[in-house]
Amino acid sequence: MSGDMQGSSRQGSSPVLVSRRALLRALGVSGGALTLAGCAGLGASETAQFYSSRIAANPTVLAATTRKSVNGGRAKPWYGAERGSLSIARVRLTPPNNDGFSFASMGQGEWAIKQVEPIRGQLGELIAEAQERSILLYVHGFRYTFEEAVLDAVQISDSAGFHGDTMMFSWPSKAGLFDYVSDRESAMWSRDAFERVLDAVMLSPARSRVHLVAHSMGTMITLEGLRQIYARYGDAAADKIGAVVFASPDIDIDVFRSSIERLGPLARKITIVTATNDRALALSRRLAGGITRVGAAEKEQLERLGLNVIDASDSWGIINHDAFLTITDVRKVIRRAIEAGAISL
Repeated sequence: MSGDMQGSSRQGSSPVLVSRRALLRALGVSGGALTLAGCAGLGASETAQFYSSRIAANPTVLAATTRKSVNGGRAKPWYGAERGSLSIARVRLTPPNNDGFSFASMGQGEWAIKQVEPIRGQLGELIAEAQERSILLYVHGFRYTFEEAVLDAVQISDSAGFHGDTMMFSWPSKAGLFDYVSDRESAMWSRDAFERVLDAVMLSPARSRVHLVAHSMGTMITLEGLRQIYARYGDAAADKIGAVVFASPDIDIDVFRSSIERLGPLARKITIVTATNDRALALSRRLAGGITRVGAAEKEQLERLGLNVIDASDSWGIINHDAFLTITDVRKVIRRAIEAGAISL
């Protein structure tokens, strides 16, 4: 049904043998050249580069999750599909290479989870450990396991050459093709917990920013969290929030428009990855009674809201829902959005 709907099975082997990226390539999704409307200078002719990332040197992800732990969170699958209280863990990873550079942009190498360490401390204390480093926080979409969410967060951070700490928020998706309604309810159930995560960022004494990348159904949680944070902290929220990237957002266009109007300066930080030929969102639209989903809206319609828009409609593939993971030029724009959002406070 979608990139995250059709996600690859990572549960049957360790280290991971089949990646979401490899599956998408097999289905015909191009990770190569794409000319992005409105993105001058990001044509296919741009020379491939290597980007050093902190996660390549320190392969660790901080996980916040509303999934109920399995095996005490210390053995695979670590956290399952049932709802639980907000908990945090450090995820230790096995990198695909040890030279300190990212090969993710070239589609080479696979990351794997080495160990998950549940943490009893307070989330705010862990965020404060970042000190001057920024945080990249990823929120996954429909049909994701905990493991898939971690590995996609790593891929985004590594391919962007992100120099700060990587974090992900995982809500209790059932990871089943026919569990769309159930997943949607669990995603919205998790919004208060996600707001607590953002609140911990706001209250942290560290002079660091959090950059948000949310995919598909995960954008609903993220948008709601941003709205609540802005209502509580006002324009001060803009000092802590860096770039906000909504990739293929599965949100009602009217709900989105009304929420954007309540974000003040935070709205100017938003970049949206869209594709009018996103088949996953076409199905979501039918399930929603014909209401357009933001991720499949026309570029001009979103630009009128004052937003930055990446139109990936020219990508070729069966689903066209995972452009932020599979298309090189889209990843470049995301990297640049994060770099722009990391300007000194």
